[in-house]
Amino acid sequence: MEKFRVTKVHDGDTVSIRISGFAKIPVRTEKVRLIGIDAPELKQEPWGRLSKRYLKKLISESDWVVYLEFDVEQHDKYGRLLAYLMDKNGRMINEKMIETGHAILYTIPPNVKYAERFTEAQKKAQLRKAGIWRKGGLRKSPEEWRKEHPR
Repeated sequence: MEKFRVTKVHDGDTVSIRISGFAKIPVRTEKVRLIGIDAPELKQEPWGRLSKRYLKKLISESDWVVYLEFDVEQHDKYGRLLAYLMDKNGRMINEKMIETGHAILYTIPPNVKYAERFTEAQKKAQLRKAGIWRKGGLRKSPEEWRKEHPR
């Protein structure tokens, strides 16, 4: 796994990382979509904002440094990198977002390496009524919300 600096948290499931240049390749930033999770959209108040804030907290606790682990497909249809993010202590950020109720399980084959682990994390969050699972929580999944509010 390679070490990267996070330069921006876009929402609860997407960040930008700095990729250091080498040889004649310049330094650049890349968007990274966290595999296996779907966070509420920013306009899904208050959950989208809370999800983004929590992801930012996890990354700041890791001194804005993360390690990326890839699965079968490394890019989505928007050109973003697809990855599992680990903090400086080896804790998986994707899983933490699910188990605290800041994101839901969102599995898209063939990237299913940790699907069972994420399913268990979501069950725990639901049992504890954490975050979006609390009474009066998220009314529509992010996917349903996007279908009703196309860009």
